[in-house]
Amino acid sequence: MNITSFVIYCMIATFTPGPTNIVILSTVHHHGAKKAMKYTYGATVGFGVLLIISAFLNSMLMAFLPKIILILQIIGSAYMLYLSYLICKMDTASPAVNQAATFRSGFLMQFMNPKVVLFALTVIPAFIIPSYSSRTMMSVSIMLIIGIGFLAFLTWVLFGAIFKAFLHKYNKIVNVLLALSLAYAAVMIWL
Repeated sequence: MNITSFVIYCMIATFTPGPTNIVILSTVHHHGAKKAMKYTYGATVGFGVLLIISAFLNSMLMAFLPKIILILQIIGSAYMLYLSYLICKMDTASPAVNQAATFRSGFLMQFMNPKVVLFALTVIPAFIIPSYSSRTMMSVSIMLIIGIGFLAFLTWVLFGAIFKAFLHKYNKIVNVLLALSLAYAAVMIWL
């Protein structure tokens, strides 16, 4: 496994805007960082549970349907490119979501978030299963991905708290840069 590509892919896929990160940013903006952290903890636990489920299902599927990786790569790439397009058009000045920012809502959001579901279903078969078959390495890899995800969520909390004025002033430039990063992640699935 190319660890550099793996870590870059995970960072780009988790740090770029998606439903969870936008809710975190909106929560910080409207309710403060403390409330956003409750949501972040729930999102992190949900992300971890989803990765564990994905590892289990992918391990089973690899024995029966090796071609499933291609389908997941196509779907994941297409969705990330679609999100890139939406990000370019996004206006972060308007509230993204009006929901309670609780641990439970952060947890449940991960199972309804297509970006996270597709990421969880593609990262394990694309990077981990081809290189490692032991449960120990699978567990270490999942913990690394969860850690990267938590850092991404935490970054959005801090980013929202510190750079509110900058985001409003340079909204379009920030959106284009984030969209390009997400498009790059869509390409990295194939490397």
